[in-house]
Amino acid sequence: MTDSVALLQDLIRCKSVTPEEGGALDYLEKMLSANGFTCHRLKFSDNDTPDVDNLYARRGITAPHLCFAGHTDVVPVGDEKRWTCDPFGGEIKDGQIWGRGACDMKGAIAAFVAAAIDTPVKGSISFLITGDEEGPSINGTKKVLEWLEKKGEKIDFCIVGEPTSREALGDMLKIGRRGTFTGRLSVTGKQGHVAYPHLADNPVPKLLTILKALDDLELDKGTAHFQPSNLEIVNIDIGNKAENVIPAAAHAVFNVRFNDQYTGETLEKKLRATMDALNIPYHINVRVGGESFYTPPGKHSELLHAAIKKVTGRDAELSTSGGTSDARFIKKYCPVAEFGIVGLTAHQIDEHVAVKDMQQLTEIYKEVIKAFFA
Repeated sequence: MTDSVALLQDLIRCKSVTPEEGGALDYLEKMLSANGFTCHRLKFSDNDTPDVDNLYARRGITAPHLCFAGHTDVVPVGDEKRWTCDPFGGEIKDGQIWGRGACDMKGAIAAFVAAAIDTPVKGSISFLITGDEEGPSINGTKKVLEWLEKKGEKIDFCIVGEPTSREALGDMLKIGRRGTFTGRLSVTGKQGHVAYPHLADNPVPKLLTILKALDDLELDKGTAHFQPSNLEIVNIDIGNKAENVIPAAAHAVFNVRFNDQYTGETLEKKLRATMDALNIPYHINVRVGGESFYTPPGKHSELLHAAIKKVTGRDAELSTSGGTSDARFIKKYCPVAEFGIVGLTAHQIDEHVAVKDMQQLTEIYKEVIKAFFA
């Protein structure tokens, strides 16, 4: 039987801090090629972002086609001196596997690789692994999917191995995500001396008035499968280093996580209407990082739910909570669900996963594969 714990240790030892490949994709390509997968290394470029290496590997040529999607890139380790073990050591201690990316999300990749290698299928099984999930997400999954579409490849169901379990393995799986909307807001005025305010035009109170209106806005009360949309002010920047100067401009950034009552376009209209009603001139740049999406409960979520129940005894909650993931790109091409390890230490100092959880996650994925191709 393929040892998913050993695979995870090897992957942690690859220093694949985004956007660096760090040997992680090389390792997976070698492992999968040796087990009957046809592998394609796909490097994509964009003028304003780093080049990113990706891996697509498929075994089989017929339907049905089950795909596993994930990312080998990890966030920086932070203050390495605060780690109690080597962040790229893959050490096993106290029943835990320690290292950057252990739960987000090299653990799930290792578990699914082991499950796929050890489980025969009548159809096709594939891996879509990017090095650009923790980065701009421009030269990764989105472009691989476009490449697959041009080749005429069809995926029937995709599992994304994000660390969806909240406190115990199998307590939650994701069937959707809220969208993300960022607004960069500016208000201009006229610079002047604080002793002569009548000769200046202070933009700061105007900006604060707009921000208060946005902060007070109740966007919605949530839906059957989504929590309420929420707007959070994340930055205010005046850029004024003097205490006796009224600034010429004031800037702020806010982010909205929005549910399926909105699209990025309809949300922008609502926010602009709120700001326009104040009769304060402003300028805003908008970026929609992803629309909300939702896969209705059905055979695919039931398949995952049953596998989790069989291995862990837990009834997984079907959730749309949390931040964004590459599932926002995949949902355009096929049904998608997300399930992986406990994410309590993701991105933290001393990130780790339990050996027992890795073993059970591997068994869950095996059950999913068997059921999908039954």
